[in-house]
Amino acid sequence: MTEEESGTPHWLFGDQLGPHFVDPARGGPHRDAPLVMIESRGVFRRRRFHRAKAHLILSAMRHRAAELGDRVRYVKADTYRQGLREAVGEGRVTVHHPTSHAADAFVRSLPSVRVLPARGFLVTHDEFRTWADGRGTKHLRQEDFYRWVRGTHDLLMEGDGPAGGRWNLDHDNRQPPPRGSADLGVPAPYHPRESEIDDEVRSDLDRWARDGDVRFVGEDAPRRFPATRREALAGLRRFVEHRLATFGAYEDAMLAGDTTMSHSLLSSSLNLGLLDPAECVERAEARWRSGDVPLNSAEGFVRQIAGWREFVWHVYWYFGTRYRESNALRHHEPLPAWFTELSSDATDANCLSHVLDQVRTTGWTHHIPRLMVLGSLSLQRGWDPRAVTDWFHRSFVDGYDWVMVPNVVGMSQYADGGRMTTKPYTSGGAYIDRMSDFCGPCRYKPSVRVGEDACPFTAGYWNLLHRHRDRFEHNARMTRAVRGLDRLTDLDELLEQERHRED
Repeated sequence: MTEEESGTPHWLFGDQLGPHFVDPARGGPHRDAPLVMIESRGVFRRRRFHRAKAHLILSAMRHRAAELGDRVRYVKADTYRQGLREAVGEGRVTVHHPTSHAADAFVRSLPSVRVLPARGFLVTHDEFRTWADGRGTKHLRQEDFYRWVRGTHDLLMEGDGPAGGRWNLDHDNRQPPPRGSADLGVPAPYHPRESEIDDEVRSDLDRWARDGDVRFVGEDAPRRFPATRREALAGLRRFVEHRLATFGAYEDAMLAGDTTMSHSLLSSSLNLGLLDPAECVERAEARWRSGDVPLNSAEGFVRQIAGWREFVWHVYWYFGTRYRESNALRHHEPLPAWFTELSSDATDANCLSHVLDQVRTTGWTHHIPRLMVLGSLSLQRGWDPRAVTDWFHRSFVDGYDWVMVPNVVGMSQYADGGRMTTKPYTSGGAYIDRMSDFCGPCRYKPSVRVGEDACPFTAGYWNLLHRHRDRFEHNARMTRAVRGLDRLTDLDELLEQERHRED
């Protein structure tokens, strides 16, 4: 690197906050390069984000700027373009590959910006493209990718094979919650303490909302998720030492009184760039090799990070900008106001009410409420997948464009017609009843399809299968379910009921 290049400022986006984004040994800028951070209020004007998400992002950015001290020029502006002009004028600047198509197109449109390779992931774009192109099919499967990552990165391996003889221990990780228990009885997750910076952020958000400049949804309770590298490491340590052991078996379970179960709550820290995925999976593997956690728990966590998270990131870029437009099922219904407003009291379905309340108060739920309650409902009701994707993006503290487009378009809403998953992920009330304690006190009965006691998920499931019977009956994983329609003696009554459902 020349002396001139060593003085080129480097721009840090608000999700590039960890040390690996400024490490010259890992593809980062020169150690003497000045840094630029831009806080764009326009980002919060364009979309109605969850208040807790806006707080976390701004808190994390301002904490990072305070850590960097005089090395960083922190600019508050209406737009990134304005902020960049104020920070460096027409001068050159470097930046790591952004995490959204829109941001990537923007930085590449600026002749003064040089884009460095992406950071924060185990697999490079070129490596994934080589793997995906070599598949010889338009359909990509996470399980195939996961096994490839395990082998190439030597994760949970014994020689050339997987530890324990099986690549995937998902079958061991589908236990329902302990019967009669209100919680798992595990140590609580790490909770950070707020600082004066959080007070300043909250004051700014209050002022923006009061002035009508920015509108939010949800509540900004005391900050629940890490905003600094130190806090993120404390959260990782708390998880692997006290919660990982019980994670695997119950990772798909839900309890009304235990919303976090044994989950790590590290997704926001990873997506802000405060943690690197390599250090997360390596610590989990080390706990297994030391005999402190069972293999199914370590494997389940590694699969979430090195398997699914990596897969989603690369699918987002590999399938391109038009992927978000996918709507194979031709669903166009708008999201109802009670859903977009996170109004938990607008529905009598106990599971949905609890999950919406958690999203409203925290901006987070674990993956099963997202997929099998919120996502399943959206699919069954035929809501527009683009609107559903936008809702998830805005409503979750860990929601970013690259996260939600594949997760919602591809997995949750099956809007891509099966390019990244083999079937729609939806169910009737029986699944929720088996995997949670929501159904007991609910006014609806999971086994009832028609009438005042009919579970909206059970009725919605059969209605969805009927609506898309021609497509689903040719899916090997859906054929048996679709044939079940022929055994329903009350199908006509069920379909009429669902045409008039409002909640």
